[in-house]
Amino acid sequence: MRRVDKFFKISERGSTVGREVRGGVVTFFTMAYIIVLNPLILGFAKDVDGGFLGGTAPPGNLPMIAAGTALVAGVMTILMGVVANYPLALATGLGLNAFVAFSIASQMTWADAMGLIVLEGIVILVLVLTGFREAVFHAVPAQLKIAISVGIGLFIALIGFVDAGFVRRIPDAANTTVPVQLGPSGQLQGWPVVVFVIGLALVIALWVRKVKGAILISILVTTVIAVVVEAIGSFGAGGAKNPTGWGLTVPKFPSKIFDSPDFGTLGQFNLFDSFASVGAVSAILLIFTLMLADFFDTMGTMTAIGAEAGLLDEDGVPPNTQRILIVDSVAAAAGGLGGVSSNTSYIESAAGVGEGARTGLASVVTGVLFLLAIFLSPLVAVIPSEAAVPALVLVGFLMMQQVKGIDWDDLDIAIPAFLTIVLMPFTYSITVGIGAGFLAYVLIKIVRGRVRAIHPLLWLISLLFVLYFAIHPVTALLT
Repeated sequence: MRRVDKFFKISERGSTVGREVRGGVVTFFTMAYIIVLNPLILGFAKDVDGGFLGGTAPPGNLPMIAAGTALVAGVMTILMGVVANYPLALATGLGLNAFVAFSIASQMTWADAMGLIVLEGIVILVLVLTGFREAVFHAVPAQLKIAISVGIGLFIALIGFVDAGFVRRIPDAANTTVPVQLGPSGQLQGWPVVVFVIGLALVIALWVRKVKGAILISILVTTVIAVVVEAIGSFGAGGAKNPTGWGLTVPKFPSKIFDSPDFGTLGQFNLFDSFASVGAVSAILLIFTLMLADFFDTMGTMTAIGAEAGLLDEDGVPPNTQRILIVDSVAAAAGGLGGVSSNTSYIESAAGVGEGARTGLASVVTGVLFLLAIFLSPLVAVIPSEAAVPALVLVGFLMMQQVKGIDWDDLDIAIPAFLTIVLMPFTYSITVGIGAGFLAYVLIKIVRGRVRAIHPLLWLISLLFVLYFAIHPVTALLT
């Protein structure tokens, strides 16, 4: 135990082994949905030849995608804990996997698409090893980093409400001025959302009472309640035809606990064939789009996690920044090698930090649970999102508290900070919020005659974000 404490600097960071273990377990529970969700996103999409990922039509390919998702997430999260000693978990990136499924695979084979992801990870790794990625991070003003953390807090709170069905997209959004609403019809309906409300009330009550393990206790208790509710009412999976059902996982005890894995997606990639499929220009633009999203999502995520854990220095920089970025870059390529799309840092790690995690030991625990989930996938599927996401709402509040660190009387930083904060939840994208904040910061400095205050790297990054926001017309022009 002393060796573990010394290696991970547990006591030095004011934590305990127990808190790290609890934090790692909570992080796993809040992001275990990716094992179920990633196959649903990737498994049903056809490539340009009409083929499916894994070479088998759904549902036959879904178990192998789930196994690959858990394997890569487990290995890379353990690597983050051991190499970078940071309470940050990684898995297939949401949004990125949808982009791969519907925008990339539709233009080439699945193997070519995964090859593009490997190349993207290699490019990011080179940028880290040359010091460029870390230099960009240091060039960002400290208060803008705070705004990134606050924006992510609102973003993950919204994720929690949406995943629980508390907040819904309006079906006829094209014919109304309101894009989202309370429940499926402006009112809360169905017992699954009641389970979420109970879980949220429970985690708040435990937290304000300073109960140790508040988040973990709430997840476990709410899961038990969900299983009982489903056993009595049989609400089934939610969807357009069943808006009052469970969001993703139906909480019922499985017929079997263990399952044998099939790693059929591993190694299914072609490194350079995509250039022949769509042309060099299109392939490079696709790599650029993937890279920019990965590049800044991770920057925002590691900043937010560090701020919540109290690990940032006076300039808003977390410890072992380069190691964190190296592991994240390797994870991007590993996702392509595993055939499950780019892996990236998960903001759900903030739930584990809220439970007390401060070191890489928590990441090791999360990673081990992902590896166990390869064999225990039926048991993992018991926990519905309605039981796990109340933790995200609470953590969103905790991250929101950092907003007091922004000088709202200084328009040079206040307006960029505002755009960063609001656009993350409003666009459902960390990258968009960061990009808008950077561009606004540079614009305001220019119009106020303070060009010298702009870090040289911010000029370059702003130009890249202009290209990012204009990627569709640029692609059409060049191709």
